[in-house]
Amino acid sequence: MWASTHAELTKLVRRPANWLLLAVALALSLTFTYLVPYAGADGPTADRGVASTFPNHLVGNSIGGWPVFAGAIALILGVLAAGGEYGWGTWKTVLAQGPSRLSVYTGKLAAIGLAVLVMVLTLFAAGAVTSTAIATAEGAAMNWPSVGDLAGGVGAGWLIAMMWAMLGVVLAVGLRGVAMPIGLGLVWLMAVQNLLTSVAAPLLDWVAEAQKGLPGPNAGSLVAALGSSPQTPGVAELVGSGQAAAVVAAYLVVFGVLGGLLLRRRDIL
Repeated sequence: MWASTHAELTKLVRRPANWLLLAVALALSLTFTYLVPYAGADGPTADRGVASTFPNHLVGNSIGGWPVFAGAIALILGVLAAGGEYGWGTWKTVLAQGPSRLSVYTGKLAAIGLAVLVMVLTLFAAGAVTSTAIATAEGAAMNWPSVGDLAGGVGAGWLIAMMWAMLGVVLAVGLRGVAMPIGLGLVWLMAVQNLLTSVAAPLLDWVAEAQKGLPGPNAGSLVAALGSSPQTPGVAELVGSGQAAAVVAAYLVVFGVLGGLLLRRRDIL
């Protein structure tokens, strides 16, 4: 498995698309979390104004995008990592060298997990630098979150991002490609779950209850509990943080296991 992980990490690092995804996630985070509120325009954190960009809001600001927009980036990362193997025909080449399907799959998941952690830490680091610059310019106090809060924020961000990446993996393995899994994943992330929350839930009680078991609303509840603005798309504290974390973790495991079962039992051609 370790050899497979090293090989998968090499592929991830050398694939330009992955660096582009990181750049897009970084640009979205900095623009809508810091630059737009600081410029005084209407944005996801405009309800708190410039004060929302100060260091004491670092945790909430850094993970607020994972339920929807940054989560879409993680989903695409997962699809490219698993689905590209079908387009290139490299599953046959790799498995012909001797490793089992599950060892290769496990190595791929480990590499994706590390890549997702890098994305989460990059958003935190960029947010820390930007919030420091804004606080200095405004003459505000540098009140940083505690180490425990930072660790909890990084853990929550990784958990949510990894869940979406695993959804991308299982879609890619199930549909044996890239285009359709990305399309279906983005439709669910950007449209369906938001429509359920904002349109169907207020009208139908059973939908309002059912959404509490879906991945998006639980991801939004988890980041809301850690300080993300409720004005950010997808962020709303519908359930407690404990339930939200458990549900997100459960979806992560289910997606990962399902992807492994599909890869093990089906023809790779």
